[in-house]
Amino acid sequence: MREDKQDQMSRRERQIIDIIHRRGQATAQEVMEELPDAPGYSAVRALLRLMEEKGYLRHQKDGPRYLYQATQAREKARNSALRNLLRTFFDNSAGEAVAALLDLSASKLSKEDLDRLSQMIEKAREDGR
Repeated sequence: MREDKQDQMSRRERQIIDIIHRRGQATAQEVMEELPDAPGYSAVRALLRLMEEKGYLRHQKDGPRYLYQATQAREKARNSALRNLLRTFFDNSAGEAVAALLDLSASKLSKEDLDRLSQMIEKAREDGR
């Protein structure tokens, strides 16, 4: 299986992509304001430029500022991040990841959420036969 280039992003690059996906587009100043433990403005601009060189972002000029947008759809980025999470913390086991999520949120799941999960599990069983 070919590894998606977003699987190779650093933690900071993932944070930046998340901010830009959430906003749709963002300036360096807007990214800096939302980054946890943000470096200085020049460092954020350098990161954005590097991410653009890697193909993660593109920009358009808006007067004197650049507006950055992600080059990859949010769903594809989310899938890439999930693959990375599975590989890093759950030995590529979706079952272990689901069990951990259920342990964390069991009391917060609505009846509708539980019904949906049950239907998904049943479908997975049928597809696996």
